Amino acid sequence: MQTPTDRHEYPAHWEADVVLRDGGTARVRPIAADDADRLVSFYEQVSAESKYYRFFAPYPRLSAKDVHRFTHHDFVDRVGLAATVGGEFIATVRYDRIAADGRPASAPADEAEVAFLVQDAHQGRGVASALLEHVAAVARERGIRRFAAEVLPANSKMIKVFTDAGYQQKRSFEDGVVRLEFDLEPTDRSLAVQRAREQRAEARSVARLLAPGSVAVVGAGRTPGGVGRSILDNLRDAGFTGRLYAVNGALQEKELAGVPAHRSVRDIGEPVDLAVIAVPAERVPEAVAECGEHGVQGLVVVSAGYAESGPEGRERQRELVRQVRTYGMRLIGPNAFGVINTSPRTRLNASLAPEMPRTGRIGLFAQSGAIGIALLSRLHRRGGGVTGVTGVSTFVSSGNRADVSGNDVLQYWYDDPDTDVALMYLESIGNPRKFTRLARRTAAAKPLVVVQGARHGGAAPQGHAVRATRLPHATVSALLRQAGVIRVDTITELVDAGLLLARQPLPAGPRVAILGNSESLGLLTYDACLAQDLRPLPPRDLTTGASAEDFRDALAHALADDACDAVVVTAIPAVGERSAADAALAEALRSASAAAPAKPVLVVHVELGGLAEALSAAASTAPAGSTAPADTTADGTSRVATTPDGATPDGTSPFAGTPDGATPLGAASAAAGPAPQTAPVLPEAADGAGAESAAVDSRLIPAYPAAERAVRALAEAVKYGQWRQEAADPGRVPEYEDIDEKGAAEQIGRLLVDGEGSTTAEAGQTEPGAAVPAWEPGPAEGALTLGPDDTCALLARYGIDVRRALPAPTPGEAVAAAEHLGHPVALKTTAPHLRHRADLGGVRLDLADEEQLRRAYAELTSLFGEPEELRPVVQAMAPRGVDTVVRAVIDPAAGAVLSFGLAGAASELLGDTAHRLIPVTDRDAASLVRSIRTAPLLFGWRGSAPADVAALEHLLLRLSRLVDDHPEVVSVSLEPVVVAPHGLSVLGASVRLAPPPARDDLGPRTLPVY
Repeated sequence: MQTPTDRHEYPAHWEADVVLRDGGTARVRPIAADDADRLVSFYEQVSAESKYYRFFAPYPRLSAKDVHRFTHHDFVDRVGLAATVGGEFIATVRYDRIAADGRPASAPADEAEVAFLVQDAHQGRGVASALLEHVAAVARERGIRRFAAEVLPANSKMIKVFTDAGYQQKRSFEDGVVRLEFDLEPTDRSLAVQRAREQRAEARSVARLLAPGSVAVVGAGRTPGGVGRSILDNLRDAGFTGRLYAVNGALQEKELAGVPAHRSVRDIGEPVDLAVIAVPAERVPEAVAECGEHGVQGLVVVSAGYAESGPEGRERQRELVRQVRTYGMRLIGPNAFGVINTSPRTRLNASLAPEMPRTGRIGLFAQSGAIGIALLSRLHRRGGGVTGVTGVSTFVSSGNRADVSGNDVLQYWYDDPDTDVALMYLESIGNPRKFTRLARRTAAAKPLVVVQGARHGGAAPQGHAVRATRLPHATVSALLRQAGVIRVDTITELVDAGLLLARQPLPAGPRVAILGNSESLGLLTYDACLAQDLRPLPPRDLTTGASAEDFRDALAHALADDACDAVVVTAIPAVGERSAADAALAEALRSASAAAPAKPVLVVHVELGGLAEALSAAASTAPAGSTAPADTTADGTSRVATTPDGATPDGTSPFAGTPDGATPLGAASAAAGPAPQTAPVLPEAADGAGAESAAVDSRLIPAYPAAERAVRALAEAVKYGQWRQEAADPGRVPEYEDIDEKGAAEQIGRLLVDGEGSTTAEAGQTEPGAAVPAWEPGPAEGALTLGPDDTCALLARYGIDVRRALPAPTPGEAVAAAEHLGHPVALKTTAPHLRHRADLGGVRLDLADEEQLRRAYAELTSLFGEPEELRPVVQAMAPRGVDTVVRAVIDPAAGAVLSFGLAGAASELLGDTAHRLIPVTDRDAASLVRSIRTAPLLFGWRGSAPADVAALEHLLLRLSRLVDDHPEVVSVSLEPVVVAPHGLSVLGASVRLAPPPARDDLGPRTLPVY
């Protein structure tokens, strides 16, 4: 569609895929000259009533002049966009720039008239709302600030599109027409509306994949054991409640394994909601075309041979996504393990897992099939050291996540009534900015636990196209924690935390009671609590002779204590026959816990198989002797998922139990004896069955084989509980009356146009080639470094005053500068290798007169070189205080980030820096200052005078406002910031500008392009 136009080239960057209200997708793109036939065909399918609403008169057909006008645009003053499905138009929107008198105009006129037309068959799908977002973004790009629209009063649907958009608007009625005018500048309400629509649409698109009414398996063969046949058998054996079809072009039979069989999806006489494609990669496009033409809503592609296989496969994957979205479908995969929904209303096992997990309240997402199997194994077997068995609500293994990603699944889980806890294994985050926003919202409603693999590999795994980030992993991790994400490092920790959060309430605080029948185990638990910054009470030893009644009474007493927020019970086995005693102890602990449901209870056990089974009170779903393939090729051969050295992803042999007693899903454990029988299937049609099961499961007490694991999980729950409390009152972004936002915008615009800046390390400036701490990203590509005057002027507009430093290329000029500033002064070098390194001797302080200044100048030049190399400057002395560093950057992936730490090599080496996402609230600023390990130095450590932390917090807030108000400000560094007992002094500053980066998360809704 790269068609040249009258004035501008075809704007390909306006093309985008969007998810509509019903979960389907559409392509939004500019209308070009070669769209004439599509436009005519589209118009012929629009009803007479819709045409009347568009043109205010009967308009049965478009004239040749109309077609030319509506397909020829300059993409500046006249723009047309179309929403397409299957390459055909389903809706159009256009704007024409107008002057104040309503006549056609060009820039600088900043108003345009806008009009929509939606095909009747697609009305009610949210097409017009999506087009409005995109055409508004285009208009803003072209300098248009306001839209006007005239609508007939009877056209209530279109009036609602405008009024619900959230923009500031005016409404008038004249000559029988409603006239609407609205500004295009995004508002808090318009962004809230846009994100609410995004959530509903993306959640619905995932729901169509996880709760289909009918499924077709494309590539199901006659012989058991192949990929397609295995998935078909798994769907059938799980008791899928919808219609199931087998599709294979070589089949002559009408039935396969008891399932209706067809040679093509086109031959199925009923609608198909979901198709699972398990054919070789070269045959996938044909299968996708058949599905699209039949109206299939979504696909799971398990076939391999895509981006994970190299450049050729990556291009094959891109073409697959384009083809799938052309038909308005969503895609999980390719190279996916599959999806599972355990709801009794669906019972979907469209995966390579041979057994359906037990119904539960945990949602699982994994980008790796092998890790997905490991997660299912650890959650649903009595192994991996976690003996409290719980169930799964939904499971998604996305493979190469070419379309549906973790962000989409988060949108679904957010308001999914069947999911209480979300566990995610991520190997890459395609859009960290959006993920952080969605995670913050989700974490406010339910726990989100994340483990990220490949975080130290330096590159995303094969098949994962992600945005480049200049932030180190530790910074991204800190930002995720700020958003409420529970960050853990291993699969074991992921499951440990998930089990606790799924079955126990959040602790109200860090106070932990410890009781049990082993003094040594109690002391280990006590030490583990201290190591995790919890506040343990002295352990209570019940002695080895304690009975079940003793445990119940002690637990009840601890739970009733107002000084306790959580209880850890430690237990060691009794000598001799213990099955009855284990059951009695488990019942005693459950009954005491049920009497105080507001506090969590955890058990640390030592080789208590009977107690573990009794506490979990649930059976595994895996029959003895079965094994789950961790990965299966597209031709149906199975292989055990192992690392290059032959181990499974968690480091164990693929043929033996894990060191802590875990067994792979479906494998029998010699230590545990015969595998339990399959759990009973819940009634399929009873909506109350799931609630009843959840009520039973909620009494389960998670048990751990080691004190450290139990306490680590509890510590994560405590921190998450504290975050939930703080999230309820996130604070506010203060308004400062002395901020000159308009003046700053004009200055920034002028500087970018003129290209005026400095690459010299003048006073208060950082040399572009100078070393910067590892936690500060490098300069943005094409960034303009401001000179000292412009830097000081821009920061001053936001109430940030920088102490000027005057250049001193000779001793005489140094003396003149000191006389101008007034003694005492500081003499310091600004050479890249000495800047901000007082420990190297490049700074001389408290120079009270000319003699001291000349002597210091001579010392510096004799030690470090000529003035031309040292670039000395003279600066007035600031009040003594604590030296700190404040930085703000716009990262292309994570967005705007504010960072704070103390100045000096020690803090840099230790990585003692805290980060917050911009915009920062007053609560964020306060927590940012207090979250570094060296924060006590600001609060009067060892008798020193406390620093003016309030002034520091205001500085952080002002800098946050500057970067948030002006995305052209891509980097600001304030170093050092000396925080005195009263006030602070900014002694050095650098600012970099660049044209505004693409802020995708604040623009119109779009699907990512990988």
